[in-house]
Amino acid sequence: MTAKGIINMYVEGFRSMTIGRTLWAIILLKLFIMFFVLKLFFFPNILEKNYNTDAERASAVRHNLTDFE
Repeated sequence: MTAKGIINMYVEGFRSMTIGRTLWAIILLKLFIMFFVLKLFFFPNILEKNYNTDAERASAVRHNLTDFE
């Protein structure tokens, strides 16, 4: 089987799907919710809020990783 035959098999398979399209839509919706919506509300960018420059952010991260008090 050639590469063109393998690609054609997948293309025809996706074209003839009925319930599979619904499942793919659900999967894509869940991925969108996980990566975009949850990141916006539950994982704010603390470094960008609290520090003005990249140098200050790097220093804060370095300090928190190396100085254990």
